[in-house]
Order: sequence, then structure tokens, then C-alpha cells
Amino acid sequence: MRDKTVLLIDDEKPVLDSLGNYLEKNKYEVSTALSGEAGLAAYRANPTDMVITDLIMDGINGIEVLNEIKKFNNDTCVVILTGQGDMALAIEALRAGADDFLLKPCDLDELILKMERFFERQDAFRKIKIYEKFLPICMYCKKIRDDSHTEPGAGEWLRLEEFLRRKSGADLTHGCCPDCFDERIGDWLK
Repeated sequence: MRDKTVLLIDDEKPVLDSLGNYLEKNKYEVSTALSGEAGLAAYRANPTDMVITDLIMDGINGIEVLNEIKKFNNDTCVVILTGQGDMALAIEALRAGADDFLLKPCDLDELILKMERFFERQDAFRKIKIYEKFLPICMYCKKIRDDSHTEPGAGEWLRLEEFLRRKSGADLTHGCCPDCFDERIGDWLK
């Protein structure tokens, strides 16, 4: 689990240093940025698995960082860390897609536990996305399972022709390609 990358964004260098050192001691690969602008530039140049950002910063604030990162890659975990204990800000951050909202100073052991849960969930979603790209084909009859209008794994098994007709909307016709013609019919004609 600890091969994950984390970008810390905060306009207070002591916060970056102390949190960064703690995360590195816990085997995370950490990069830091002293502003929202620098953080976004760093993320675009080298996307990370998680971003922990301060909320209140000059220039681009934490909500704007969150919005830009989620536009770039919605799978990235974003945690808002702030000294402002305003419930309205927390609700705004969570509605904008933040994975969590923590008050400074936060319990670092609790942060590590939350990070591990985020990364487990992130890894699970990444595996699901990989499997969703597969098109299940029966190895014997060559029927294709169409999961497009149902829960994955519960779709109807269709003959290849029916699957292609439904997906493309085209009328299909059968013919014989030159290779099959030569293999099956060509020798017979000789």
C-alpha cells in the first residue's frame, strides 16, 4: 500500500515540512507546493494518487484546487486540510467532491488510517475499471455477454451477429473472406 504518491499543498512551509516528513516516514512518496498555483502545476506535470490541500490560500484556494484536480482525474483522492472550523466550508468541499475535510492540527495517525482506506478504495475502483473494459466472449460457442443495460456480469449472452447488430444498428450480411474462400472452397474447385 505504501507505494502511493501524495502531493501536499499549503502556504505554510512548517506545515508542509512536518506533514511531509511524517508521511515520508510512513513510506509515502511526497511532493510539496507552497501555493494552489504551484500545486496544480506540480500535479499536472506529475499526477499523484492523493492531494492534501489547505483550504484558505492566496490566489487559488483549496476548493479551486479540488475542482481542477477532479476535472483532470476524478480518481485522485483529495483531502481538504484547514485551520478554519467552518461547517459551511466543509459542506462546500464535500459537495465539490472532496474525499475528506480535516481540521488542523489533525491527528496524524488518524490521517494515515484514512489515507490507507482511501487508497484501498481507489485501488478497488481502478481494478473494476480494468475489468469493465473487457468484453466477455464464451470460449466455446463464441457468444458475447452484453452488460450494457444491466449490472456487470448479468447481461444476456448473444450470438456475435446479434451483438454487432444491436451495437452498430447495421443490417448484417454474410459473405466469405478471401482467406476462407481459398481454404474452404478454392481447393474444392480445383
